[in-house]
Order: sequence, then C-alpha cells, then structure tokens
Amino acid sequence: MQMRWIRVPRSRYLERAAIDISQKARQRLRWFDYYRAHEGNAALTCRYFGISRQTFYRWKRRYDPHNLKSLEDGSHRPHRRRQSTWSPQLAERVLALRRQYPRWGKDKLVVLLGREGRVVSTSMVGRLLTRLKQRGVLVEPRANRDRTARARSWSRPYAVRKPASWRVEQPGDLVEVDTLEVRPLPGVVLKQFTARDVVSRWDVIEAHGRATSTAAARFLHTLQQRMPFPVRALQVDGGSEFAAAFEDACQQRGLKLFVLPPRSPKLNGAVERAQRTHTEEFYEVTPCSLQIAQLNQELQDWERTYNTVRPHQALGYRTPQEFLTHWASPSQLKECH
Repeated sequence: MQMRWIRVPRSRYLERAAIDISQKARQRLRWFDYYRAHEGNAALTCRYFGISRQTFYRWKRRYDPHNLKSLEDGSHRPHRRRQSTWSPQLAERVLALRRQYPRWGKDKLVVLLGREGRVVSTSMVGRLLTRLKQRGVLVEPRANRDRTARARSWSRPYAVRKPASWRVEQPGDLVEVDTLEVRPLPGVVLKQFTARDVVSRWDVIEAHGRATSTAAARFLHTLQQRMPFPVRALQVDGGSEFAAAFEDACQQRGLKLFVLPPRSPKLNGAVERAQRTHTEEFYEVTPCSLQIAQLNQELQDWERTYNTVRPHQALGYRTPQEFLTHWASPSQLKECH
C-alpha cells in the first residue's frame, strides 16, 4: 500500500509580508490554511493536527484573516482581581508587631493578634506582610552575623554521661546549658550563658564578660532563681567553663550534672536551637548595650518576652508560661517573673 503525504498549504498571509507573530500563532494559522484548503472540513483538520474540535472552534471564532495577532494567546489575568479585605487599623497593628518582633512570622503574629481580640487567618497576615514589603513600608532588618561564634570544646574529668535510664518527663527533669559568643562590635567579645528546659522550652539567659567557671557558677544561681520549677539535672558540653567552680556549685546544690560526649552538639539540640533564636530575634535586630549590667537588663526583658509573649510552634503556638499553666496548677509552680 502506497502512503500519500498531505502537504499543508503555505499561508498567503505570511507570504504577503513578514508578519511578526509567535510560533504558537503560526501553528494556529496552519490550522485554518489547512481547513480552507480542504473545503472547510473541520473534522479532518482536527484529526490531522491532533486537536479537539472545541479548541479548533474556539480559535475559529477569534480568528481574523486581516489581523493575525488574533491568533496570539490573550492575557490570563482574571477580569476581577481579589481585593484586600483587611482594615487599615489591622495593617498598622501587624506592621507595629512585626517591627517590635522582626523575626516573628505570620503564625506567631496571628497568635498575638488573637490575644488582642483580632481574629484573622494566617494567610491574610502573610498577604498583608507581603503587601507591606512591596510598598516599602516594612523593611527586613539586616542581620549582623559577625556578632556570634561557637565556643570550643574541652575535655572533662568530672561530670558523667546522661544514663539511658534517666527519664525526661516533667519540667526541670533536664535543663541544657550552653554559652554563646557575642560580638557587638569589632574587638568586643562577650559571653552569653543560655539555659533551656527541654520540656517547657523555658529559657534563662545572662551575659558575662568571660566564660569562666566562676561566671558559670553565678549563672547557676540566676538559673535557679528564674526557673519557675525545681531543676533536677543539667546537661552541658565539654567547655572548661562548666568545670571547677561550676561543678562544685552543682554538687553543693544537689543537681545532677551530665556532660556530652566529644563532638556531639546534637545531643544538646534544645539549647543549640535556643542560641539561634536569641541570635536572630535579639542580637541581629536589637542595638544592644556594651555595658554588662545594661545588656543583662535588656536580655532579661527579651527573656520575659520569649517566655511569656512569643508563641512557640513546638508548644502548639503557646508560650512556655501558658504551657506550664496547663501542665500543673499554679500552686505547684513558683511564681513566674
């Protein structure tokens, strides 16, 4: 059987002049040249080009032989665009909250707005933040990533590894402690001690000029004062600041002291994550003081915000204070600062 190849006729419109149309429009023009050459047989045209009749007739209604631009794709923009439904007052409040807490996203802002009686969806707050950025009203703060650095590890002769039998079930069963190197200015180095309870996510932070065991022992006193529950055990890395005076203070206070194996910061993951949060949400966006006393006052204000205002995703967008309130009756906990 001999096959016959049907040649698509050349468009007389394209031969007449060099018409600037897209490749898709040229292909559609071939449909109608073929359609005209075969006596208006739409079924044959659709089979030849592998298109549906619905598509063919839709373009046939749009096709103007004297205006080949009619075969171009039109705009897909909807006739009616979605209009914003938030009020100017809500926009101003979201802007104020975001400026107050530059690193908090839409989920946390929704929780804060809900506390004020403003019931809004997370997607609306997200769109509102995007609109504020597009208008240039909301500018993300520049992160000063040179302020912090990690402390080196050190071998330890005293503290023991946390035994597998040690169960962490209640607030205070295990508090992870670590240090953060803070560089507010070139040549200026401060040390922040951070403690995080792994159950309630309650944090205690304090800055010192140096990370020594004496400073760590003073921080231990601060930690026990500010934690709203009794602390049973601490877990630290191999830093020398957690030896000597610090270990003696833990022993005198009857606190279990666990030390991590070398090169295993992941086992102190809770406090490591806390260091990142404090770096991003405080140091990178707050012009902190250089004087230790003033800086500690600012850190204590941020600590209060962190524990009583900031919604925590890991706690179901509750604060550590709200988590503790639901965990036990107020009489079982010390009064939160």
